[in-house]
Amino acid sequence: MKSSFEHYVFIGGSAGALAPITQILSKLPANFSFPITLVIHRSFESGISFIDHLNSLTLIPVVEVIDKRRITEKTIFISPCDYHLQVENDHSFSLSCDEKLHFCRPAIDILFTTAAETFNKKCIAILCSGANIDGVAGLLRIKQLGGKAIVQSPETAEVTVMPEAAIALGAADMVCSPEEIVTFLLELS
Repeated sequence: MKSSFEHYVFIGGSAGALAPITQILSKLPANFSFPITLVIHRSFESGISFIDHLNSLTLIPVVEVIDKRRITEKTIFISPCDYHLQVENDHSFSLSCDEKLHFCRPAIDILFTTAAETFNKKCIAILCSGANIDGVAGLLRIKQLGGKAIVQSPETAEVTVMPEAAIALGAADMVCSPEEIVTFLLELS
């Protein structure tokens, strides 16, 4: 199936990532047409309140993914707690309860890797603050398949393990502050 968007944006983060992710999403206009998909390590308790919180801060609707949901424009998709989020070849999402990866479910690596294999150079992936290496291998895969791999600059990250690991692996095309990420995304659209 031919992909219908010029770009697909994927964002991952863990400890300390809420602030930069909120900063990025809150600056995007309602007419930002590229779909955005988010995996953030969070607890069950954050559930609907977290989605409501994001919806109160952004002009783009935020929805929790349900299995087989199609990827659509002008939407921010977020993985439900305790499910891996995958991108399918028919440009829909699937959810999985497979084993945790890097002690995480959802795992950023799974989203980034399946996105890379589906959308190749149309992927734009952003890896934010975090305390483990989840997302680093997936980010490298996006870069290898021609997508754009962006890492939050360690100087602006509350927890630097994820960004530093991505940079050390050579997985980053760009290392940016949240403000620079916003500028990049706005220039794309």
